[in-house]
Amino acid sequence: MTRYLRGIAIIWVALRYGLDELVLNSFQRPWLSSTARVLSFGRDLSAPRGQRLRQALEHLGPIFVKFGQVLSTRRDLLPADVADELARLQDRVPPFDSAVAIATVERAFRRPVDSIFASFERVPVASASIAQVHFATLKDRYGQTRDVAVKVLRPGMLTVIEKDLSLLRMMAGWLETVSKEARRLKPREVVAEFDKYLHDELDLVREAACAAQLRRNMAGLNLVLIPEMFWDFCHPDVIVMERMIGVPISQVARLREAGVNIPQLARDGVTIFFTQVFRDGFFHADMHPGNIQVSIQPATFGRYISLDFGIIGTLTEHDKEYLAQNFTAFFRRDYKRVAQLHIESGWVPAATRVDELEAAVRTVCEPYFDRPLKEISLGLLLMRLFQTSRRFQVEIQPQLVLLQKTLLNIEGLGRQLDPELDLWSTAKPFLEKWMMEQVGPQGLIKELRDQAPRYAKMLPDLPRLLHDYLAQKPTDHRRELAQLLAEQKRTNKLLQGIVYGGFGFVLGLIVMQMIVRIRLF
Repeated sequence: MTRYLRGIAIIWVALRYGLDELVLNSFQRPWLSSTARVLSFGRDLSAPRGQRLRQALEHLGPIFVKFGQVLSTRRDLLPADVADELARLQDRVPPFDSAVAIATVERAFRRPVDSIFASFERVPVASASIAQVHFATLKDRYGQTRDVAVKVLRPGMLTVIEKDLSLLRMMAGWLETVSKEARRLKPREVVAEFDKYLHDELDLVREAACAAQLRRNMAGLNLVLIPEMFWDFCHPDVIVMERMIGVPISQVARLREAGVNIPQLARDGVTIFFTQVFRDGFFHADMHPGNIQVSIQPATFGRYISLDFGIIGTLTEHDKEYLAQNFTAFFRRDYKRVAQLHIESGWVPAATRVDELEAAVRTVCEPYFDRPLKEISLGLLLMRLFQTSRRFQVEIQPQLVLLQKTLLNIEGLGRQLDPELDLWSTAKPFLEKWMMEQVGPQGLIKELRDQAPRYAKMLPDLPRLLHDYLAQKPTDHRRELAQLLAEQKRTNKLLQGIVYGGFGFVLGLIVMQMIVRIRLF
């Protein structure tokens, strides 16, 4: 019953703010227009459409606010007035009462706020869909102070999110029941992934841990700054971190006036993203402009500043290898390899003809190479890709939903910073280097080094393992295996020498290959 009430509430909010006219007016159906006029009776629609859309999303809660945040980065798909208004959702969501924030801090640490902080700014510096941030000065046991940012979770978030997710699950199930096309898109699995990530955001200690991991990963890159977490003051409802000073990345004119190289900044953003995804498999998955700043301090001038680590994406080694091979094949325009990868991974039915899928991918992607972002119609590209995926029954991979979302954010940032940025040529050298490190000589050496101790430890157990196998699963070749077992017992040490000698021989071949500079791909 609660789900139906929430559904009615969503419809009421949409009508209250006149969102129906944004949809109904785009259809040439007289009965739809008449319905819109009836439902619009008594409403005040004098506010601009972008403002009404933003206010409706704020009214509906955090899930819808996050949807608006993603939309705000897609200026190629939205009118300028709507995109500008939705951008306010990134860090200007109406704050909750500061007295509630202070009470949350005191309840979390069981101390008065004045005994923890030398100063605590009552007015929040930023307010988002899940939490808001206050600047403060932290006191330590020695009387020294440190400028910090205090992030406080919004009250009652779990109840709101559960209601919306329940409604989304109901709608996803309904779609799968009535539409074969919807079943291919796996809406229930997508909602389940969304459910997981939203609940993760409600645990601020988890966010702090993710920030710490990302800080370690990025330490040697010298392109991005990530705040230090103060673990003595981290709680599921409150976290205290280093205060970062920077210019919001959306203020491009101000950055340019400060002397920041904007095209280089755009390229650095691509490097950071691909490093997090393909080197670490651990990436910031909420990179809208409200979470990204740029340092103009002399010691760190021109570096990115990442904030808000509530949504972090992870990829397995299999995911990384598959994605890297796909990207590399795309950049080389090897459409046959792209088609083969989709079939090998199970994304399309095994009976799909490689040549047909290759031709379809080529038709969609070829017109977009070697062109700056400002000349690419991503709306048309997405439409054609959808048509192609429907034809070949491509299955959406729910585990990659966050990566897809982050790609949209990165593309939006790149377009805002440097419309001339060629994403293909910027990313290609990085991916080729990464592939060489994974499947080239460096990758093989690393794999041998990592696995050698494991195999050396397992080798003495081989006779016992073979004995157990023979005892449990007799075969027609039992006699031959028994002879092999006896031989293994007599020559165990010799076999170890052969194994390590084989490792050395392989390493020697690798060195020779490196000397003559034979490319592996």
